[in-house]
Amino acid sequence: MEALGLPSPSPLTIWQSTTSRRVQTAKSSWTRTHSLGLSSTFGIRHKRRSVIRMITDTDDYDLRQMKDLAAARKRWDSLIREQKVKCLTPREAGYAIQLSDKTLVDVRPSVERNKAWVKGSTWIPIFDDNSGFDPGTLSRKTTNFVMGGWWSGAPTLSYNKQFVPSIKEKFPKDSDLIVACQKGLRSLAACELLYNAGYRNLFWVQGGLEASEEEDLPREGPQPLKFAGIGGVSEFLGWTDQQRAAAAKEGWAYRLVFSARLVGLFLVADALFLGAQQLGHYLQELRTH
Repeated sequence: MEALGLPSPSPLTIWQSTTSRRVQTAKSSWTRTHSLGLSSTFGIRHKRRSVIRMITDTDDYDLRQMKDLAAARKRWDSLIREQKVKCLTPREAGYAIQLSDKTLVDVRPSVERNKAWVKGSTWIPIFDDNSGFDPGTLSRKTTNFVMGGWWSGAPTLSYNKQFVPSIKEKFPKDSDLIVACQKGLRSLAACELLYNAGYRNLFWVQGGLEASEEEDLPREGPQPLKFAGIGGVSEFLGWTDQQRAAAAKEGWAYRLVFSARLVGLFLVADALFLGAQQLGHYLQELRTH
C-alpha cells in the first residue's frame, strides 16, 4: 500500500499493528535487561530510555500512516466531487447492470467473495488473503488475530500486484466499469488506481455491497450480500450490526438460534474450566506419590 501511495485499509489496522509493535518492543527490552543481569540503576535507565525512544518512533510511524489515510480520503473525495468517478447506490448499480449491460468489478478478497457475489460480476481483488507462511506474514497474522481478528473474523490481507494488469487484460480503457467492495473503501482505492491507469468511465458503489438490499442486485452464493463481510466469534454469536438488523425483522426464532449458541459457549467454557481443575488435582496427586 505504501509503495502505491495508499494507506492501510482502515485506521483500526494501523492502530492494531502499532500497539503490537509497542508491546513487543517493551517485552523484548525488559527480557534482555533481566537475562543479562543488568540490575544497576544506569542499566535500567538506559533500557527505559531505549524503550521510550522506540515507542516514540512507532508514534511517528502511526502519525505518518494516519496522514497518508487522510490524504488518500481527500484524493478520493476529489474524484467523486469532480465527477471523475460517478457515484451509484446499490440499487442504481443493479439498474445499470440490468438495463445498460455495464460490468460490475468485484474487488473484495476471496473470504468475502465466496460467501456472496453479484450474478455475472467479474472478480479481481485489490487485496486478497495473505496465505504465506514466512515469519513476517505469520507475525502479522498473529497480531491481527490477537488484536481483534478472533472477534471480527477479519483476515490478514496483502495488496494484489496483478490488480491493474488483470483489469487491463480483461477490459479496454473505454469500458464502463462499476467498482464495488463490501463497505465502499477499497473500491474507492481501486477507482483511483484505475483512473490513474487511464480508465475514464468508472462508477463507484457508495457504501459497498453491504449497503444493498436483497432486491437491489441479483445475488448468488450461500449468504446475503450484507453478511459477506462478517465473521469470527461475533458472527457465531449473532452480535454484528447486520445480524441484529436481521433479528429485528425475523423475530424471536432468529434470536433463539444465537441465544442457544451463547448458552452452549458458556457451557463449553465451564466444562473446560472444571476439566482443567480436575487435571490439576490429578497431576498434584501424582507428584505427591
